[in-house]
Amino acid sequence: MSDTKIPSTVAGSGPLPREVADAFVDELVALDPVTGTYLGVKESHSKLPDLSPAGHAARADLLRATLARLDEAEARPGADAPIERRCGRLLRERLTAELAVHEADEHLRTVGNLGTPPHEVREIFTVTPADTEEDWAAIAERLRAVPAAYEGYRASLALGLERGLPAAPRPTATFVGQLTEWAGPAGGPGWFEEFAADGPAALRGDLEAAAKAATGAVVALRDWMRDVYAPAVADAPDTVGRERYAVMSRYFNGTDLDLDEAYAYGWAEYHRLLGEMRAEAEKILPGAATPWVALAHLDEHGTHIDGVDEVREWLQELMDEAIGALDGTHFELAERVRRVESRIAPPGGAAAPYYTPPSEDFSRPGRTWLPTMGQTRFPVYDLVSTWYHEGVPGHHLQLAQWAHVAEDLSRYQATVGIVSANAEGWALYAERLMDELGFLTDPERRLGYLDAQMMRALRVIVDIGMHLELDIPADSDFHPGERWTPALAQEFYDAHCSRPADFVESEMTRYLTIPGQAIGYKLGERAWLLGRENARRRHGAAFDAKAWHMAALSQGSLGLDDLVDELSAL
Repeated sequence: MSDTKIPSTVAGSGPLPREVADAFVDELVALDPVTGTYLGVKESHSKLPDLSPAGHAARADLLRATLARLDEAEARPGADAPIERRCGRLLRERLTAELAVHEADEHLRTVGNLGTPPHEVREIFTVTPADTEEDWAAIAERLRAVPAAYEGYRASLALGLERGLPAAPRPTATFVGQLTEWAGPAGGPGWFEEFAADGPAALRGDLEAAAKAATGAVVALRDWMRDVYAPAVADAPDTVGRERYAVMSRYFNGTDLDLDEAYAYGWAEYHRLLGEMRAEAEKILPGAATPWVALAHLDEHGTHIDGVDEVREWLQELMDEAIGALDGTHFELAERVRRVESRIAPPGGAAAPYYTPPSEDFSRPGRTWLPTMGQTRFPVYDLVSTWYHEGVPGHHLQLAQWAHVAEDLSRYQATVGIVSANAEGWALYAERLMDELGFLTDPERRLGYLDAQMMRALRVIVDIGMHLELDIPADSDFHPGERWTPALAQEFYDAHCSRPADFVESEMTRYLTIPGQAIGYKLGERAWLLGRENARRRHGAAFDAKAWHMAALSQGSLGLDDLVDELSAL
């Protein structure tokens, strides 16, 4: 179920695909120190990327040069070995998809509530090492780089305006609000200043000055976004249309989707899940008009965790318990993969929880992050399956296992070659797996799991529906036959989701910010399930689920074009 480790370069013939892929990672880190820090490259910790048009052009040049080197590598003897073939296919697909996004000038209008360059700049400080005075000296230097990074980003958006490439108004307004929160109260400390306050006394003056300059850059960007950019994009559409959507969905999913078939699949999952939710809701609140009435009842009367520190500790215990129950029975985990940390997300971001993977050497562990959105009381039904998704056996087991077996793959496959739909599909599969294994027999937790699954089905419907302006099915009980708009999408989402209004608002802005990404959860899960079913049919009674899981998690990244085939063959 695994490939034998072989040299990447055949003597005298030049590099093979894995070596080309790993050389690309080295060159990418030189251009993008944010990626370097996530990988644990010490030299990256004091730097930030060039976010100007020139910086984006340099990255595109690297993509083109690497694709040319890959052409040569794939023609060499040994390139058809399975381990080289998989790496080469992934590298070609990823670089081609990213280059298509660049050539569509999407980098000139990247504005939204998460995943934009300014968000990445801020969030990288939360994973930059901060244990020693040397670490904090690097942080001070990185803080001093914030103004140039944000100015480069502003220059890219300004060029987008010149070329008639506006971002959407709603994500722009949300981003202005986030920048205001990052800037802090008038006369008070901003986010960067609060972050730097934890530094050592010996560097206090340097850190304070650098953080103050970073806050000044936030204010300057906020003022320009509010006074110049927002008025300029006020009449732009919030949706992207079929052509732009196809480019973005290719990047996030690693396949050219039949978007109309995917839209229909979203509706089919909606109806299936609704039936299951009604049955589970009846156990909680007999006679409830809808499952969401039962979930609202749980918001008031269900099991809760009170306190921010308390919920962080509870989530840590949940992941530790999952590792203890799954390791040796359904997975075989290396000791360093067993370590994962629960964290509280910094304020001023999106509402959805997220995960950050370990550094390559595991000196920084994988971490889950909970945005509290000002709350101090947390319903359990809304947390359990989410942490199976973000932590164990979801994102953490997959991405930490990739890092663990990186030497048997390539550095690229285990890190920056990630395909969103592969990772999100595995994480949603992990939620379903925990249900299959009997971890969600409690009605509260199971209804919460089904609600989370429903949320991912809704994403397929509304993300594709509103961006492509499709018709709502004529047999729907929600605005039948009407054409989707963002307003209708939010109304539909709000009526079929237990999350509070601020979460729904954040989610809708997210879909307008990164079109094509949110559909990968359900479509990726479908690929994982199909691959498992094909492998089970092939092996019959000899199918070993634990061995299959570990082989599947040790393949590294794959796009949906390749995922089903590779999973089926295990």
